[in-house]
Amino acid sequence: MSVTHEEPELIQLLTPTGELREHPDYPLDIGDEEMRGLYRDLVLVRRLDTEAVALQRHGELGLWASLLGQEAAQIGSSRAMRPNDMAFPSYREHGVAWCRGIEPRNILALFRGVTNGGWDPHEHNFHLYTIVIGSQTLHATGYAMGIQRDGELGEDGSAVIVYFGDGATSQGDTNEAFNYAAITNAPVVFFCQNNQWAISEPSERQTRVPLYQRAAGFGFPGLRIDGNDVFASLAVTRAVLQQAREGQGPTLVEAFTYRMGAHTTSDDPTRYRVTAELEEWKRKDPILRLRTFLTNNGIADDTFFATVDDEAEKLGETVRADCHSLPEPSPLDIFRDVYAEPNIHIDRQRAEFADYLASFEGADAEGGQ
Repeated sequence: MSVTHEEPELIQLLTPTGELREHPDYPLDIGDEEMRGLYRDLVLVRRLDTEAVALQRHGELGLWASLLGQEAAQIGSSRAMRPNDMAFPSYREHGVAWCRGIEPRNILALFRGVTNGGWDPHEHNFHLYTIVIGSQTLHATGYAMGIQRDGELGEDGSAVIVYFGDGATSQGDTNEAFNYAAITNAPVVFFCQNNQWAISEPSERQTRVPLYQRAAGFGFPGLRIDGNDVFASLAVTRAVLQQAREGQGPTLVEAFTYRMGAHTTSDDPTRYRVTAELEEWKRKDPILRLRTFLTNNGIADDTFFATVDDEAEKLGETVRADCHSLPEPSPLDIFRDVYAEPNIHIDRQRAEFADYLASFEGADAEGGQ
């Protein structure tokens, strides 16, 4: 039996041709300077991503998960956050990390394999990258429930946003998080970047209904935005985060976008998708549409764009230099930051491993030469 569904409404404020549309529920409260800042974010994050891919191809990184094409979804949503909000990423949220003040070198260190964490999650209210698909949705829901119990809700309170891809919606963890968030009315925004490919598996092989409609089955709202529209991402996320802070519970935002590159640098997308599809989405490029809008409305000129391009070039140089200068970790670093308090079992294992390393001729107690 075939099942038909109406075409889902797509919340869009900035069209692919760079025209601004008003939305009755999600007004764009933004000034010219902030618009130029969004463009700068998009360009610099894409340059970071491009450089990281090149570094991996040259053997400097073990792996890289590209965000190419998904910049608007990440930049708009993360710029909608307040400093006291908490973000839980997967492993592709380099744009969110950028907006939360994470140094690119710390992200590179993860993919170079020279750190066991990368940053202090509480310093920037940005959790560590999560490789296990979907598990961060449970972490985020639990954190949001903690916000409730600590009495941090209200107009000036805190909320949580968690990022995941369309593939994660097929995971049990994600559905359990939806259920817990719904029954506890947790202040969490589930932000799904539907880039339409879970590695080599297309969305139609995972779901028979648009992903945002799954929220209704758990008892909370869901909506779909144009994930290549940085204005829609900003305005909608700003609104639903505020609703969460004020005690209105969770929301699922499906950012309908497209993964322009490979799933990771170990993937070859030419084996499972056609060139015509890629070319179609290139015409919806988030950077190009914002540049067109800024130019046509006199908000930015050639001097501004040249300045951003120069800054991107310098960022590329910095990223390469930082990657090459990352220090190698000590073998004993694996025992650090395992538990918050001292642990006799970890201490014993560390001491035994230190003795083992010291048994090699010329090695010091830290495992060096």
